[in-house]
Amino acid sequence: MKILCVGTTPAVQRVMVFRKLTLDAVNRAAATLDGAAGKSINVAKVFKTLGGQPVATGFLGGDRGEFLRVALMEKGIESDFVTVSTRTRQCLTIIDELAGTHTELVEESHPVQPADFDKLLAVIRRRVSECRAVVMSGTMVTGGPVDLYFDCAQLAEKAGALSVVDAQGAVLVAALTARPGLVKPNRSELAATVERELKDEAGVMRAMRELGERGAQRVVVTAGKEPALAFDGKVFWRIILPQIEVMNPIGSGDACTAGLVLRLVRGDDLGEACRWAAAAGAANALTLMPGEVDEEDVKRLAREVEVHKI
Repeated sequence: MKILCVGTTPAVQRVMVFRKLTLDAVNRAAATLDGAAGKSINVAKVFKTLGGQPVATGFLGGDRGEFLRVALMEKGIESDFVTVSTRTRQCLTIIDELAGTHTELVEESHPVQPADFDKLLAVIRRRVSECRAVVMSGTMVTGGPVDLYFDCAQLAEKAGALSVVDAQGAVLVAALTARPGLVKPNRSELAATVERELKDEAGVMRAMRELGERGAQRVVVTAGKEPALAFDGKVFWRIILPQIEVMNPIGSGDACTAGLVLRLVRGDDLGEACRWAAAAGAANALTLMPGEVDEEDVKRLAREVEVHKI
């Protein structure tokens, strides 16, 4: 089962663990890990672990881009990236074990050439027919077209593939007119998209209905440790996550997307698919490197997730 994982801003990820972090002082890490990440890459890694066949695409450039290619190849993940002149970004996660904090330092993406987007769409046109789903994840590269995910969703629709958009703001709004099969913002991203504060669950549900009215066929909204909400156009579900001891929550939303897509293309309804999505997201938080879950953790945690119709 193949899915196409599209993201314009992949990253080399460094995770540094400190027993205690002191600002404005020299700090020595107890552990440092380097790997491939970025939202679409995290989706691909988790999907691979859970038994799927992801194909990762987007933009890669420079030595970091080459590092990322090799890292994916070593994990057995197929890739079909567009090589660009700008260097792939790097992001840094700082974990303070004593304080229990997880700080993400994000390098902003650098613009690519307009012709690079044409090349990316050509890759998607060529690969979409062999995929059951197209997952579009993450922030658009600086200066990129807001309608890129709209174009991708249309290509997926024509190919009979499930289109999934994990984005926010203008990029998500533009994609809604292509009637994507699923949109999956977190609560803050949803608020940014509807341009208002979402103070309670009822407000979130109203905003989810609004996305449905604008074109989304299904909407799933995550909220960190708090219950997630799902809406298929008719029914709402509340998904209560299992209690875990978090090592690193970065990438849990992407793991959730991977689990969700896997179960939807296998034929589960949205509520049951969210059970496995929540389990994958929780399993991600048990590991230091984003997107590198243990399949047995996912299976175990799926039994602890509570799914309730509202």
